[in-house]
Amino acid sequence: MEIDYRSVGLRVGLEIHQQLDTSTKLFCSCPTKLAPEGVRYFEVSRILWLGKSELGEIDPAAAYEIGRGRRIIYRVPEGYTCLVELDEEPPHDLNREALVVALSIAKALNAIPVEEVYVMRKVVVDGSNTSGFQRTAIVALGGYVEDEEGVVGIQTIALEEDAARKIEEGPDYVVYNLDRLGIPLIEISTAPDIRTPEQALRVAYRIGLIMRLSGRVKRGIGTIRQDLNISIAGGERIEIKGVDKLELIPKVIKYEVLRQLSLLKIRDELTRRGLRPEDIPEDFVDVTEVFANTSSRLVRTSLERGLRVYALPLPGFKGILGTEVCPGRRFGSELADYAKAWGGVGGIIHSDELPAYGISERETLKLFEVLGLSRERDAYALVVGDPERARRALRAVVDRLRYAFVGVPKETRGANPDGTTRYLRPQPGAARMYPETDIRPVRVDEGILKEVERIRVPKVEELLKTLVEEHKVSRELAQQLIRDPVLHTYLDLVEDLRGVVEPQVIATTLLVHLKSLRREGVEVDRIDYSTLAKVLEAVGRRVIAKEAVPEVLRAVAEGLSLEEAVGRFRTLSLEEVERVIDEVIKASAEAIKARGRDRAIGFVMGKVMAVLRGRADGALVNALVRKKLEELLG
Repeated sequence: MEIDYRSVGLRVGLEIHQQLDTSTKLFCSCPTKLAPEGVRYFEVSRILWLGKSELGEIDPAAAYEIGRGRRIIYRVPEGYTCLVELDEEPPHDLNREALVVALSIAKALNAIPVEEVYVMRKVVVDGSNTSGFQRTAIVALGGYVEDEEGVVGIQTIALEEDAARKIEEGPDYVVYNLDRLGIPLIEISTAPDIRTPEQALRVAYRIGLIMRLSGRVKRGIGTIRQDLNISIAGGERIEIKGVDKLELIPKVIKYEVLRQLSLLKIRDELTRRGLRPEDIPEDFVDVTEVFANTSSRLVRTSLERGLRVYALPLPGFKGILGTEVCPGRRFGSELADYAKAWGGVGGIIHSDELPAYGISERETLKLFEVLGLSRERDAYALVVGDPERARRALRAVVDRLRYAFVGVPKETRGANPDGTTRYLRPQPGAARMYPETDIRPVRVDEGILKEVERIRVPKVEELLKTLVEEHKVSRELAQQLIRDPVLHTYLDLVEDLRGVVEPQVIATTLLVHLKSLRREGVEVDRIDYSTLAKVLEAVGRRVIAKEAVPEVLRAVAEGLSLEEAVGRFRTLSLEEVERVIDEVIKASAEAIKARGRDRAIGFVMGKVMAVLRGRADGALVNALVRKKLEELLG
């Protein structure tokens, strides 16, 4: 579906979070490295308690988390965290090194430093911060990024502590590792000036490039993430958390626009049908007996565990739950997210998708009968669970269905790998920031500003010169790299494979081979950074020829293991290559003689390379072919 983003009133703001590469954490002297496997640790278990604000109000996000009733377990690795992260000791003074780095990046983004830095507490209620809040401090205001579609303003640049690292989760518990808690983050928040998905990608890339060029930020998986604030006319501002790949940004925005447009259409359809929120019943029906002899493995195994099946009748809702809201997601998926989040169940099953999951046509029709519904106009939703979880899940489904008559609910959502999003929690209330009384403010004086001046962020033109003169990348490829978000991956690979493989090979792989494979329909997103690095390392070690890279990557994307793919396209010995050339020349001797020497070279090369499929260096093959033809043609 093509969308006119201007006509739907799209507005996007970015929040880009990047870990800084400092020697210590933001409020203590612990290192800013994640604990390796096998390090000793102990665990601390806690639960959340609900409290009212000074005005007697309850934050909706806090109420949601408390309602889930989860136990929070903190893993405390020795040497990588301390009592500050455990919230058992007051935080130390703000890390000066982190402040200087953040201000240097702010300067490169045309922002103005604040005169004095005050640390604030921002309420965080998912357990990822032991204190129940994240410490954050605005360090600069009023920057901007120039873009071909117009200038995008930067509202704030903040310095804050990263959250704890989630490592395990269940219906009634969550486990965090405290090694990441407290690592300095720079948060760059743009104004909602972005009007198209493509502009969002360019702006995020430009900001990321400036941070990268500072030379003072961490790199690798988990060190940077993009959060998006997306709204359209008639919809709502939706927070989407955890977009960890730049190239996914346009897809996430497109799908969110489609989702909001679809939810508005569902609202209008419910009105057209004459339905009202109060038509959705409060009571749920135990329909376990309908499945007494079910052949559905999903239901049967649940019943064997003592769980039951509960139904929510939905008069007049036929077809609504099966309505697609964006590719791969239906309105029923939205309801399932609520059931999972609020009830801790596996999701819902609804009549618009039945028969399915092994549930028979007979059982499907029986449910309509038991619930007193019409198959022609009504629907129902099913939840499998214990009474308490099922009640919470279906209560959340009812609330979400009733909001469907309003339109788009104000939510915080999480990004999925395919560009769709899922419900995480309600958006927190506006009053979630208050002063941190345990940390002294920092005056941004001349001494700090002089330190900022010493961290110089190179211009794009200087990077282009480095790519051409030091990396020996062709100017054409270098110019493509500068404009492409894949530049970050290129720079990482060059650093990790320094002295092993030529940068030109890395650039060609990223800009030519991967994009060519994508155009052919190959799912190159299955190839992660580690695999890419190992393939390129194999080129540098002469295990495979650079000509074999596309074939190896294709094989990996299609499901072959890296070892099998490399083995299949390993570099052939000189004797093996000569044997292939001899066989081609022998089989085509007459055709070769008819073409003459000049035309025969291209003819033979084409046939030989088709057999070798990249398993030999092209220059070597060309030299051998010329030698063999010289012997044949004189």
